[in-house]
Amino acid sequence: MRSLIAALATSTALLVGAPASATDLEVTHWWTSGGEAAAVKVLADSFTAAGGTWKDSAIAGSGDTARPIIISRITGGNPMGATQLNTGRDAEDLIKAGLMTDLTELAEKEGWKDFIRPSKLLDACMYEGKVYCVPINIHSWQWMWTNPNVFKEAGVEPPKSWTEFVAAAPKLKEKGFIPLATGDGWQVEGIRNVLTVALGGSDLFLKIARDKDAEAAKGPEMRKVWEGMEAARSFADPGFVGRQWNEATGLVLTGKAGAQIMGDWAQGEFGLAGKVAGTDYDCLPGLGEKEILDTGGDAFYFPKNSDPAVTEAQLKLASLLVSKEVQVAFNLKKGSLPIRGDIDMAAANACMQKGIAILAKEGAVLPSNEQLLSSDTQGQIQDLAAEFFSAPEMTVDEALEKFSEIIASAK
Repeated sequence: MRSLIAALATSTALLVGAPASATDLEVTHWWTSGGEAAAVKVLADSFTAAGGTWKDSAIAGSGDTARPIIISRITGGNPMGATQLNTGRDAEDLIKAGLMTDLTELAEKEGWKDFIRPSKLLDACMYEGKVYCVPINIHSWQWMWTNPNVFKEAGVEPPKSWTEFVAAAPKLKEKGFIPLATGDGWQVEGIRNVLTVALGGSDLFLKIARDKDAEAAKGPEMRKVWEGMEAARSFADPGFVGRQWNEATGLVLTGKAGAQIMGDWAQGEFGLAGKVAGTDYDCLPGLGEKEILDTGGDAFYFPKNSDPAVTEAQLKLASLLVSKEVQVAFNLKKGSLPIRGDIDMAAANACMQKGIAILAKEGAVLPSNEQLLSSDTQGQIQDLAAEFFSAPEMTVDEALEKFSEIIASAK
């Protein structure tokens, strides 16, 4: 995304026809873990049942790997029929360049504004009053997943907060467990983001991500956050470098690690392994410190193409993604929360029920970083978090100063 503007200048004229069959859609996404693949199958099967053909083009790795590939194809004149991106500013430049299909007529016809909640999700899909994407779920980073049995084996009570986890972590380490399972890169930036809300609060988060307040970014509340990161890096094992997020989840569910700070997509892995929420694993929204969720997630965008029949198929899939049936089935598999508040989620597990309850509370919902910060700024913060996590010699003071500089120039 950082070099996208230059590529867009000559790209619009390059758009080509998509799949030959009127209802075939090539769909790109980065959902490749076991739990994610089970959720994708729900979408593919539903589209097939509706008369379409889902041509799966999964891109292995994280969004950091997939996004440049997706953007390059669209700007290079080889668009897919539909693509997953995060709900937020991932596709902002593509929309400005006129490369995405306008979904406004469909959204108004089906009344998306009436049932998509929180409203910020649909707002994040809009540009100059028009709708360009379909939010399919609510994913929040604000969770810690724990294995209660690991803590019990180490002779300590399973934690109910970050504070209790920090107190228990040395005992886990002493008994040969990994206190905090993680990978590197975007995963450690996720830890920093979660600690910002849990230790600094929603006001601090908004001052930084929304208001771009450079003074708050190096103030005493943010110091607590980087001190939390300092503790977190001492609780990780050396094997975190290069580890995939679902591999870190696997360490928790197999009893090799005590906890993982990760978005609620981790639940798909626990569910696939047959683990029961509240028994085999537990969940701490807001790290047990503050009951707050950010509301990011996944959305589908539909690149423009030259075939009206493909556009018809795109609209068919867009409509299907927000339907009640798909919202229930998909999110139960994915571990995420639905974008509709008018569906029956009685089958949701104990952790999902916690999330649903938080969504209903006044002042308990925040926008995500993806909705507030440009891709460039997100990348700079991620680089800093990764550097800090892998370099014990970097001090909290140094991190604060660099972070403040990034926020001062943020967009």
